[in-house]
Amino acid sequence: MAAVRPLSGARIDLEAGDYRASIASIGATLRVLQHRARNLVVPFEVDELRPAYRGATLAPWPNRVVDGRYTFAGVEQQLPLTEPSRHHALHGLVSWLDFAVAERTPESVALVAVIEAQTGYPHRLELRVDYRLDESGLHQTVTARNPGTEPAPFGTGPHPYLVAGPGHVDDWTLSLPADEVLTVTPERLIPIGLSQVAVEDGGAFDFREARAIGDTFIDHAFTTLRRDADGIATVTVTSPEGTGVAMSFGPDCEWVQIHTADTPDPAVSRTGLAVEPMTCPPDAFNSGHDLIVIAPEQSASASWTISAIG
Repeated sequence: MAAVRPLSGARIDLEAGDYRASIASIGATLRVLQHRARNLVVPFEVDELRPAYRGATLAPWPNRVVDGRYTFAGVEQQLPLTEPSRHHALHGLVSWLDFAVAERTPESVALVAVIEAQTGYPHRLELRVDYRLDESGLHQTVTARNPGTEPAPFGTGPHPYLVAGPGHVDDWTLSLPADEVLTVTPERLIPIGLSQVAVEDGGAFDFREARAIGDTFIDHAFTTLRRDADGIATVTVTSPEGTGVAMSFGPDCEWVQIHTADTPDPAVSRTGLAVEPMTCPPDAFNSGHDLIVIAPEQSASASWTISAIG
């Protein structure tokens, strides 16, 4: 009798030094990441239907396209509404694609899939997602190639829920080196405009100096990021016990979405902090802000790293 395939797809386990990761082929998803047996992301089981977008790779757009409607190259497009409660197209087209393994070592894997031209997105993109573990953490790179004859709009990002240590988001300290926050409407999270974190909502989103998250609700994109001499921005979340997680990314990601993962179910609400580096802001297919347009036979890439603290 043939073995039943897990709901999350093929399981790819990686190990390097004190790190261990498990990647699921459905959505090129980060299912487990541990350092010395401590969870750095909220995990899920191999034979579990992935909860929402936990750990998924987001492409050819991260975040939302408002009403699923946009115009590109003079043609209006309508995407399927995958966030029906808010009437938006959410997090791209690859989260339920089954990626194939192209290359494999004990420390790394390369996964490939094709976004076929379809209603609302009439472009074919070849997508490659590389995961690699080393002594500094887990490195992920997403590369999209346009094999077609017309330019294609593109954006990408990951969707991990970081775990600082025991407790919940309320107990943890956040360091977020962003000077500006994208304000949104309260119900549908439609972008309104940029505001200084020092003044928006009385400074509630200003985490440039590390401080406790407490009961603050966050589901916002941040930009104007302070970077080190190598152009790297780093978001950290730490626990009172001194453990934590860092998410680092270069100038290919000018945005980062932070979400405190509030849900009606107290068993899972605020158990991880979503930290999502993004190449573009929400609704970039309409605003054009930082939208990547991949020319025929050209590629675009973005990378980020998750590492342990303490």
